[in-house]
Amino acid sequence: MANERDTPPKAGIIARVLADLRAGIDLALEAGVPPENIIVDPGIGFGKTLEQNLELINRLSEMKSLGKPVLLGTSRKSMIGMVLDLPPEKRLEGNLAVTAIGIANGADMVRVHDVKQTALVCRMSDAIIRRGSVDD
Repeated sequence: MANERDTPPKAGIIARVLADLRAGIDLALEAGVPPENIIVDPGIGFGKTLEQNLELINRLSEMKSLGKPVLLGTSRKSMIGMVLDLPPEKRLEGNLAVTAIGIANGADMVRVHDVKQTALVCRMSDAIIRRGSVDD
């Protein structure tokens, strides 16, 4: 839902995504979705430039202002390929870097292809960032 729809074109990417996500939350609540069942996803890669995607990841913590868990889905995305000049199947290291930075910047969940490797990065990132147990 966080693609550029109803927000003024001059608004920055963060303002546009936040507005879209707020509208999506309102729509879900009006439809009877329990508040605890709502998560937000800034929509990395959907109708956004490389610079906008990088800014969203860098400022992911601002999505927390919505009061919902934040999902980051960047696994094998073209933005990683653009930066590293690699095809999707060779983007593991880039995926892992984005995941660690995403967690540091507030991501509560990640959508991934390489589950085993990413789970280790998530556990270590959580242990450092959230000072949680490494057994979580």
